Amino acid sequence: MTATIDKGQFRKALGSFTTGVTIVTTRGADGKDYGLTANSFNSVSMDPPMVLWSLGKNSSSIAAFKDTDYFAVHILAADQEVVSNRFAKSGTDKFAGAQVARGHGEVPLLDGCSARFECRVAYQYDGGDHIIFVGEVLNFDHFARPPLIFHGGNYGLLLKKADEADVSATFGGDWLGNLLGRAYYQLLMPIKADLKDKGLRDVDYNVLSVLSMGDSRTFDELSQLVAISGYEVKASDIQALVEQGLIKVEGEGPSGLVRFTGEGRAYAIELLAAGKSAEANAERELDYREAQVLKLLLKRVIQSTSSGLPSHWRKEHFWRENNLWRDEVAANQA
Repeated sequence: MTATIDKGQFRKALGSFTTGVTIVTTRGADGKDYGLTANSFNSVSMDPPMVLWSLGKNSSSIAAFKDTDYFAVHILAADQEVVSNRFAKSGTDKFAGAQVARGHGEVPLLDGCSARFECRVAYQYDGGDHIIFVGEVLNFDHFARPPLIFHGGNYGLLLKKADEADVSATFGGDWLGNLLGRAYYQLLMPIKADLKDKGLRDVDYNVLSVLSMGDSRTFDELSQLVAISGYEVKASDIQALVEQGLIKVEGEGPSGLVRFTGEGRAYAIELLAAGKSAEANAERELDYREAQVLKLLLKRVIQSTSSGLPSHWRKEHFWRENNLWRDEVAANQA
């Protein structure tokens, strides 16, 4: 007797199993390249070396894979989500712009992956609504790049468990606020040194930072936005930056517009570049996946603690189309 199973719930239950993400490619009998994204890959045997994967019978590529003698499996790296999405779509030239080498049977081989297996088709099995392909591994490459993973219908990043760094003895335990504060202070140390050399203070840095997110603010608006850093902007602070030649003020009083001068804009770009350099140094001990996970978790912390923020501290009030981060830093790094 066949049990009645809810397909949606069955799919959801299967999604509890974390898998890698692969792209399987072949050269069709028609001389065309075929490829698709799959997470049904698994190992079968070490001696002889064999792997398997499966493909739905309704796939537009099923005929090409059933009639081929060779295929290649690419285990995608953590930074290849875009590639995965491209090969998951039908009706597009999936290989457009890709660097393609050739393997056994002229099978297309993609670069940038975590590992790659060239296989000869050993067996094909009927597996319900799928065909199961078992391949004998003829050649493989291992590039030691962290893999892209898939869980519960979403991409993910693999983070290895490791011994915890002990900073508690020097900075008040593992309270999140202490850890974030210390990380922020240490990240800013080289920038603070540059400010000191130029005779600028922390409040000056925060004024320039807010303007870098969008130039031309009223004094009132600038004061409100800088206040998130814990500093109060006074008229004398603005005047000091005017005398430094970094900003100019058009109009008077709370509604006066504060803008970068050409020199101020150039210096703000230098600060942004210094910030990116500090970020790179901070990430030296992190691999790609760890850096991405760290940023993702910090964004979640920011989101989860944002409910009590005053409306003027919302993201849309900080960022404008004329921000320096989007264009100038990219040009500086080109």
